[in-house]
Amino acid sequence: MGWFHGFKLHIVINDKGEILNFTITQANVDDRTPLKKKSFLDKIYGKLYADKGYVGKDLMQLLFADGLHLITHIKNNMKNYLMTMSDKILLRKRSVIETVNDELKNICQIEHSRHRSFTNFLSNIVAGLIAYSFLPKKPSIKYQTVKSNQLTLY
Repeated sequence: MGWFHGFKLHIVINDKGEILNFTITQANVDDRTPLKKKSFLDKIYGKLYADKGYVGKDLMQLLFADGLHLITHIKNNMKNYLMTMSDKILLRKRSVIETVNDELKNICQIEHSRHRSFTNFLSNIVAGLIAYSFLPKKPSIKYQTVKSNQLTLY
């Protein structure tokens, strides 16, 4: 009864709230470590919106070489850089991932502190992720662009 194993669940979701990929790491592992693994982001491309904690020049270059554009807010000691308006809007919608985490914990009941075997822990996590995938309504971002014939002035 005196031992404890801490784990983190890292998930990647799309704009519809569907889980694209997940990985489980120990609690003492840095959050950026799964992003550096090729197998975690193998089939994911496009733009990846993340917290300020993921900012790093080497990580951005590594992900960009794999076809991912990492978009984060800038820290106080960083230079400003240009960002499109759609990226600014979608960066504000990162709260959807917190909503997904909340639904996984409360509705699918993956947060449990009394697991005594590792296989029981893994079966509970996987069962919760499968239950989440069958939920009829998931948190999503309703974002549509309107194509117009107006000229854009810079």
